[in-house]
Amino acid sequence: MRKAFRHLTRLAALAALALVRATSADVLPDDRADIFYSKYSGGGMDIAGESVLVRKKITDDLAVEANYFVDKVSGASIDVLSQASVIKDERKQKTGTVEYLHDKTTYSLSYINSTERDYISDTTHFSLSQDMFGDLTTLSLGWSYTRDKVGENDGTAFIPKVVWLGHAESQDYDVGVSQILTRNLIAGLNFEVITDSGYLANPYRSIRYLDPTNPKGYSLASQVYPDTRTSTAIQAEAKYFLPWRAAVTGSYRYYNDTWGVTGNTYELDYTHPLRNIWIFEGRLRYYKQSHATFYSDIFPYANAQNFEARDQDLASSENTTIGAKVTYAFLPDGWRIFKRGTLTLDVSRIAFHYLDFTDIKYYGLPQYQPGTEPLYHFDAMVFQVYLSMFF
Repeated sequence: MRKAFRHLTRLAALAALALVRATSADVLPDDRADIFYSKYSGGGMDIAGESVLVRKKITDDLAVEANYFVDKVSGASIDVLSQASVIKDERKQKTGTVEYLHDKTTYSLSYINSTERDYISDTTHFSLSQDMFGDLTTLSLGWSYTRDKVGENDGTAFIPKVVWLGHAESQDYDVGVSQILTRNLIAGLNFEVITDSGYLANPYRSIRYLDPTNPKGYSLASQVYPDTRTSTAIQAEAKYFLPWRAAVTGSYRYYNDTWGVTGNTYELDYTHPLRNIWIFEGRLRYYKQSHATFYSDIFPYANAQNFEARDQDLASSENTTIGAKVTYAFLPDGWRIFKRGTLTLDVSRIAFHYLDFTDIKYYGLPQYQPGTEPLYHFDAMVFQVYLSMFF
């Protein structure tokens, strides 16, 4: 699978793992089983994901959780088409988690294994959450270590031939605090640092540079990335409970890394329960980022600088998300071993606009000089459906 869209497939996996994570640190979440389906369509990519999650308390202070997620990808992003063909691939992810509660502290240890034809990833994650000051304050700490094996498919979607290129390692450190300020207001602050090293380039994407000897006016060459990257992010969030049992949530996230990418995310959410059976939610999200220092849509000549990239994820861009979610609670009196159940439908539309990344379908046309083609943009739809049974 093309590395650039791997983060899209993981969005659905994270949603499946985090259906109802929020809980007080002195009470472990209920036993549950979830069935999850997601569909992403946009930018030449179709990604379908399916997941099963089971959570069980062994004792009042010890719980285990297992998740199996499969997503299937077909298509190719606009810049991948400049070098590679349309792809078909499948990713399988297995996750095991153990949670232990001691007094006001919850400890969590997870292991995640994700495999594709050209990518193998193993992650270990540890976190703890501590309630303090009469349960008005919650402090959380987390650490993750990931090791990836990166490859490239030199064959086709039907006859793959994988060449392994190298390894990448990542460590993620995060600390967060949430505070109940009034009976109606909760605020939170989270700080995260991620360090990456190793093979960080995308083998399926190329740079282009001006070349008067080529009829198109440009030629392609391999990308060259730095072998280290450090990212920092800080997010502030506030949730206010309205008199009619609804709630509004606002958040802001600032991101910066050593590659020169700076991002700002603004999000507003509204939650409205109805008759203890329905929960309606709406959200509006806006994100904008600057390009990496070594990114260019077209370089002036071959080997123009030490590091070179033309990856749409490193370009200047902005996107807006409008989403709606509805949850239906059924089996209020339970059924057999189940105490209750919920069915959720989540739909989002995302509009992507690139500010310095041009559209490949115009490359080489005589009316457009290289580098003057129209900027790329596309819309994507994301559908998620999950059934949760509590027991």
